[in-house]
Amino acid sequence: MRYRAVMIDEGYESYATESRLLAEIGCDFTELPCANDPNRIAEAVADADAVLLREAPLPRAAIEGMSRGKVIVRYGAGVDNIDLVAARERGIKVANVPDYGVEEVSDQALALLMAVARRISTRDRDLRKGAWNVARQEPIYRLAGRRLGICGYGRIGRAFHRKAAGLGFSRTIIHDPFLTVAPDGAELVSLDTLCRQSDILSLHMPLTVETRHMIDAERLAAMPRGAILINVSRGGLVDEDALAVSLESGHLFGAGLDVFEQEPPNLSHPLFRQPTLVASDHTGWYSEESVADLQSKAAEEIVRVLNGDEPENWVNRWTESTTS
Repeated sequence: MRYRAVMIDEGYESYATESRLLAEIGCDFTELPCANDPNRIAEAVADADAVLLREAPLPRAAIEGMSRGKVIVRYGAGVDNIDLVAARERGIKVANVPDYGVEEVSDQALALLMAVARRISTRDRDLRKGAWNVARQEPIYRLAGRRLGICGYGRIGRAFHRKAAGLGFSRTIIHDPFLTVAPDGAELVSLDTLCRQSDILSLHMPLTVETRHMIDAERLAAMPRGAILINVSRGGLVDEDALAVSLESGHLFGAGLDVFEQEPPNLSHPLFRQPTLVASDHTGWYSEESVADLQSKAAEEIVRVLNGDEPENWVNRWTESTTS
């Protein structure tokens, strides 16, 4: 019997890479976009050996119905849309692709920072309406001499630090619960200290039960007046209602968001009435090069598992004793 791999999400223009790599080990690849419908998802994965997905949810009910399931691979880093416990109970390995798009996402964070700090969106809008020489209409402050805060210091956080280091910040502070030694030129601090002392705060954390709404009304209020918030990781890290209030009051200078709690976001939300918000459509990960990397790395994880090996990026890891 040949193996079967299914992609259950809206995906990419071509799956030639996945099809070629999987065919070499006797695995057929099928694209079955399920539009996030739980019944269609359960049906699509029921007899699959391998599942690929992007944002589609893969809950316990669907995983428990996988009669042949061996591996689930997330195109990307975050796995909050997959029930990892249910997969482990079924002996199904879950893998992600955390090492793609690092340069792209860190570029996006820097681009959003510059766009917010220099009021690029409103300057572009007003120029197109005929405005000119209105620099003092909106106050703009130099970045050099200000304090940079980085929340999360994985691959992307490190890349962002490397790129931002040349902007002349007077101090760089980092919060990461897994980091024990501060990187050169930076200090480790608690999350509350990070919020109180960051003029620029850039988020690079995964979304978990513990990190959901970690940037809430209290921590936004604790940030220095005139601070800038950047989020290119997961929308659920930020309480968007509280952020809208902080922007509207003028407490925050602005925010740059590439991610939202609901995607696509509800454009009637008060957040989108704030002219100091610069937003993009969860596009930070994207470049032609990063797509090629992502598709090949995801398929390679399936190849490893179906060949009897462990995935390189196994996120629900267990030992034989924990599943016996």
